[in-house]
Amino acid sequence: MLFLPIGIGSAVGLLFASIFAYIVAYLAYNAWLNPLRKYPGPLFMRATRLGYLHRAFRGTLPFDMLDLHKKYGPVVRIAPNELAFADPAAWNDIQGHRTKGQLEFEKAQLFYRPIESMEIDIISADRTEHGLLRRTLSHGFSDKSLREQQPMIKAYIDKLIQRLHENCDDGSKTVDIMAWYNFTTFDIIGDLAFGEPFGCLDSSDYHPWVRIIFQMARAGVVLQALGYYPSLKNFLLSLVPESVREQNKQHEELTNEKLLRRMELGAERPDLIEGLLRKKDEWGLTMSRLSSNAGKLIIGGSETTATLLSGVTYYLAMNPAALEKVTNEVRSTFKTEDEIDFNSVNNLTYMLACLNEALRMYPPVPVGLPRVAPKGGANVCGHYVPEGTVVGIHQWALYHNDKFFKDPFNFHPERFLGDSAFESDVREAFQPFHVGPRNCIGKK
Repeated sequence: MLFLPIGIGSAVGLLFASIFAYIVAYLAYNAWLNPLRKYPGPLFMRATRLGYLHRAFRGTLPFDMLDLHKKYGPVVRIAPNELAFADPAAWNDIQGHRTKGQLEFEKAQLFYRPIESMEIDIISADRTEHGLLRRTLSHGFSDKSLREQQPMIKAYIDKLIQRLHENCDDGSKTVDIMAWYNFTTFDIIGDLAFGEPFGCLDSSDYHPWVRIIFQMARAGVVLQALGYYPSLKNFLLSLVPESVREQNKQHEELTNEKLLRRMELGAERPDLIEGLLRKKDEWGLTMSRLSSNAGKLIIGGSETTATLLSGVTYYLAMNPAALEKVTNEVRSTFKTEDEIDFNSVNNLTYMLACLNEALRMYPPVPVGLPRVAPKGGANVCGHYVPEGTVVGIHQWALYHNDKFFKDPFNFHPERFLGDSAFESDVREAFQPFHVGPRNCIGKK
């Protein structure tokens, strides 16, 4: 066989031609030959995950999903191996309890643990470990535990009211209500998880531990990309500023410090991690595993609650008639503040409707939390989904779809009170806490 020498320029050209051919073949396969090829979606998103990530980086993904569903229908292919569903039945098909012999859609680890070294916690754990963690942590969310925690929680709410009076000068000065809601919820959840508040209400500012959480969130999308492009791991990590890496280190150190102080109080304190501390030695839980779970409880119970409270405050401020109704309901139900407790607020039907409507219009988790189709594939809303396919339900898009909710862009608490004007609403679509064995542990 005769081998002809080629120059460096030709070799480089051949290399680039090969790379180009590979990329074209890869994109063409994803777009037209992939097992999901029958599902509609934008060509760029069907061909490469970059379309999805671009929308996530820009922060427009929740809103773009509504446009995509309106254009392509209830099932949209938003990445080479991912489908988005806008159908109420998808909740149960993807997340619901399984009968004997049915396999579950597991959490998509590429999303929840893009770096393998990340600690497993109640959010990312597999079904078996999640069940153990949930049963153990559920003691902190029981009726008995909530009754014991009520005086402490009420004390923080009283402090919030006091601090707002001090900072708004009887209504003449503007305050950032979202910040104050965050101060309150982080102090409450910090006390429930670590046995001490973060001191946000006292200082009128974020504790360094809390501030780092918000700052690290900006790097979250970059970290998620690691799971989809492992070969680019080093490059993508280089995009994360050194300051963020240092903040992550500080966050871990602060978490461990708080956890150690909580452990010194013993396992008898009725709070969110009491159950884990009781099982620490039996299960061989490391400090890293304890810290990861405690951190998830704090983030899941604070920022999401503050987001909802901010949303309902905004919508009530923008809807004077609704604000007047909820004000009259509270003032006619209670003669004194002492009458307000966890049980009595359940009698405020209009207020609860306002909260539900705010959850619909301003969901704290607006995007889909992805699951993976089990071995052998499964059917979702009558559509066969091959095994390994990532699936999700994007809440903001679902709740603003006029197929399921009448006048979806306007605030109507009455839709949750049986008003006949909204009898066409498909209430099964509204699942802000998700469904099935892995729904939100703090739903109650």
